[in-house]
Amino acid sequence: MGAVVARAVTRTRSASWACFRFAGGLARPAHRKLVGRAAQVAAEEGRRTGAFHPSGPPALSPRTHSGLRPGALRRAWLLVGRQAPLTLVSPRCQVCSRTMGAALGTGARLALQQGRACGGIPRWTPSAPARGCHSKSGPARPVPLKKRGYDVTRNPHLNKGMAFTLEERLQLGIHGLIPPCFLSQDVQLLRIMRYYERQQSDLDKYIILMTLQDRNEKLFYRVLTSDVEKFMPIVYTPTVGLACQHYGLTFRRPRGLFITIHDKGHIATMLNSWPEDNIKAVVVTDGERILGLGDLGCYGMGIPVGKLALYTACGGVSPQQCLPVLLDVGTNNEELLRDPLYIGLKHQRVRGKEYDDLLDEFMQAVTDKFGINCLIQFEDFANANAFRLLNKYRNKYCMFNDDIQGTASVAVAGILAALRITKNKLSNHVFVFQGAGEAAMGIAHLLVMALEKEGVPKAEATKKIWMVDSKGLIVKGRNHLNHEKEMFAQDHPEVNSLEEVVRLVKPTAIIGVAAIAGAFTEQILRDMASFHERPIIFALSNPTSKAECTAEKCYRVTEGRGIFASGSPFKSVTLEAGKTFIPGQGNNAYVFPGVALGVIAGGVRHIPDEIFLLTAEQIAQEVSEQHLSQGRLYPPLSTIRDVSLRIAIKVLDFAYKHNLASYYPEPKDKEAFVRSLVYTPDYDSFTLDSYTWPKEAMNVQTV
Repeated sequence: MGAVVARAVTRTRSASWACFRFAGGLARPAHRKLVGRAAQVAAEEGRRTGAFHPSGPPALSPRTHSGLRPGALRRAWLLVGRQAPLTLVSPRCQVCSRTMGAALGTGARLALQQGRACGGIPRWTPSAPARGCHSKSGPARPVPLKKRGYDVTRNPHLNKGMAFTLEERLQLGIHGLIPPCFLSQDVQLLRIMRYYERQQSDLDKYIILMTLQDRNEKLFYRVLTSDVEKFMPIVYTPTVGLACQHYGLTFRRPRGLFITIHDKGHIATMLNSWPEDNIKAVVVTDGERILGLGDLGCYGMGIPVGKLALYTACGGVSPQQCLPVLLDVGTNNEELLRDPLYIGLKHQRVRGKEYDDLLDEFMQAVTDKFGINCLIQFEDFANANAFRLLNKYRNKYCMFNDDIQGTASVAVAGILAALRITKNKLSNHVFVFQGAGEAAMGIAHLLVMALEKEGVPKAEATKKIWMVDSKGLIVKGRNHLNHEKEMFAQDHPEVNSLEEVVRLVKPTAIIGVAAIAGAFTEQILRDMASFHERPIIFALSNPTSKAECTAEKCYRVTEGRGIFASGSPFKSVTLEAGKTFIPGQGNNAYVFPGVALGVIAGGVRHIPDEIFLLTAEQIAQEVSEQHLSQGRLYPPLSTIRDVSLRIAIKVLDFAYKHNLASYYPEPKDKEAFVRSLVYTPDYDSFTLDSYTWPKEAMNVQTV
């Protein structure tokens, strides 16, 4: 079709029909005429039949009054799909993503399935949730299944174990394949919990949960949501780091998509292998910097899997709309290269143009397949690539880097909450960072944005942030500073150690993000306590073994005056005076599930940093005075689903106010709209929709 520029799609609506007008040209006059005629036909059909409604796509009759045959009209709509950023598709149940049905002409789908001749059409989802099989406005309707027998019990999306009713077992052909016992989901939960509690190690507990996810997805999320605070350290940090280190040993069943450097040129084909076509969120890693553990190569798949489990458990994003991806370009970890159990490519990492071409192809293939609104979260990329790729893709795709922007948001949230303890403004604080990698830079940039919002000029804001890397204090004139570090280089003589920097600068807050265990020495903590009445001490490195200091050490050395937060969980600490502190965990899980839910709900095209500052402010508001008195800087993890919901509503509201959303009309009740999208772990009913007619209507006619 040649070069095509589709600049805008404007939608004009009435109460029961809508007409699409396309600004920008099609390459050929014949195409312009055909598509223009298709839009006109749609409008005429909508007026005539009332079939074109804002809550769903058109359902055109086989015979139109347009003079266009249905086949030609269908081709016109497919052309529209290629030219416009929005494409009509059949409405889907917001919970299970099953198509609720719409037809064109003689019954053909409006958009071809992705990966066929359409070449990947971006999808438009109805802005108001269609009443699906999980609608909360009425009883759940039975979900029809094409699968039977073992295909049902072996499918984690469908399997209910012994919760299948007798009627379901008979109709699905699984009677006899399951023990003759009927259990509620509550009893199944009890069974899992008793077995879970018998395990001695956290790794064993992790394996149990992942095995459950592979067997019965609904029950897995019922377990997680029953006690998020209890299971979070198992499915996420710190245990997920240990699981990644032993991924080859604990490997049971592949989860997610493994794409290698040797698949370059064929990524679109690989995406077509994924069984779900309504993907809304992708988490991708290349495994080069897994937590604070370094290059784990293909073993890094545990991170995208764990992150997306929290998308569902904490944010309510449907697991069938999530896709974990591992980009395997090799590993520089010699131990893994020698390990016979290693499951990835056994060669040194590929870098340079070949690596960049793989990333470019992956990003394009994902958006071609799943739409330009598909959220892509970058996770655990090395410092050399993280900022570079973020800056390269952030204005072209719907993406963010959790290590940079997610960590920044949760850290700034903790600082904003701490201001209620210190009783002063953000502009009165000076920050020293141990580490100058992607997490440190992300926090620093968001702090500058928060300071600017408070009225501090950018040049003054950067002077309040001091950074120490492996070569000492970052100062002007130091050799080999990248662009990010130059922004925070101070006009000061070189200083080699963190202790000396703290002594000279006398910061109000120290933030550790370098994964150097014990970096906050007793001397540093003692100095911080002598400089300020309530020093802020954030040991944010993961996992626990890499933390800059423990909660107990901080509270004891500062005599309970330190305002502490950590990246990994620590137990409560009771001092000799009897005061008990509950340390706050600055967990990114406070950020990314809610942001993802809001972005998906609004069809947001790009994610600006303002969304992460807004999220930080919302998280800080969730902390009560009682929490602060206990030492908590974050709301309890037990409330994280409610926190994520409110973050999603804020993000959705921001998106519509700043013209970032693509789903219209704008929901009037955004809270109700977001709640309607939230996934529930309740079991579906698979019984047939059976009923009977009145007896007299069923009389058999005889001669």
